Amino acid sequence: MVKRTRFSEYANAYANYKFELTEDGILFMQCHTEGGSLVWDWKSHDDMADAFADVAGDREIKVLIHTGTGENYNADWGLLPNGEPPEEPVYQAMPGERGLWKLDEKAWYNRNLQFNVLDVDVPMISAVNGPCNIHSEIPLMGDIVLASEDAYFQDVSHFPRGQVPGDGQHIIWSFLCGHNRGRYLLLTGKKLGAHEAKEWGAVAEVLPKDKLLDRAWEIAHELAKRPPLVLRYTRQLFTQELKRAFLNEACHGVARETYAQRQFFPFGGGMEPLDRAWDAQPWAR
Repeated sequence: MVKRTRFSEYANAYANYKFELTEDGILFMQCHTEGGSLVWDWKSHDDMADAFADVAGDREIKVLIHTGTGENYNADWGLLPNGEPPEEPVYQAMPGERGLWKLDEKAWYNRNLQFNVLDVDVPMISAVNGPCNIHSEIPLMGDIVLASEDAYFQDVSHFPRGQVPGDGQHIIWSFLCGHNRGRYLLLTGKKLGAHEAKEWGAVAEVLPKDKLLDRAWEIAHELAKRPPLVLRYTRQLFTQELKRAFLNEACHGVARETYAQRQFFPFGGGMEPLDRAWDAQPWAR
């Protein structure tokens, strides 16, 4: 998915991703919805994969800071700032060709999202500014992960909702924290607070919320002093084993999740994490 890009080509291309580029080559990538915390829906999900492809293809940047906006990193579920869902959720299995192609498209974006992040060839600083309860592998693939004191990590989008945690969660948590801790977090829906995440080895520093980005910029400016090829080749060095892990596990994990989703497919936004049993009737609330 990665091709040669330049900042001017993607700077204003995405409604949910704000980009700024400093004179010393630091790219600031901020997730948001209409200036507030990111609302996680199909568009923001799919566009994130494309946005990271653009970032990975930009050979003129030296460091990436990736963060969210406001209270959450990405803990809002398909609700607009006025509290209204962008579309009526459909709680049903999706039979036939329509369901097959829709699920395949989502699986395709899932895989590309993960690999496009890993294809970013400059040091990546993740500043997790609040709760992160879906696709936590994205910030955790950063080389330096900072978290605000009120941040936590959780996977509510898979096993607690009757789905297989196969789109990266099963890889990143075992890779960073060990297989037993990873399985426990994914099976129980545990909220892993920022300080405990640091103890587990997933987070490097925990900071007050109002100091988080200051620290990210401080580190980024220091890193940007190094020669460009040193920065690029160091990132490649650090991501090599993680790329192997994702190559080994991502495709079959996504396949298992996708196959099981034919039975339970929450299409659309506005769904609470634990609002119904997996076998409830369509439109059950």
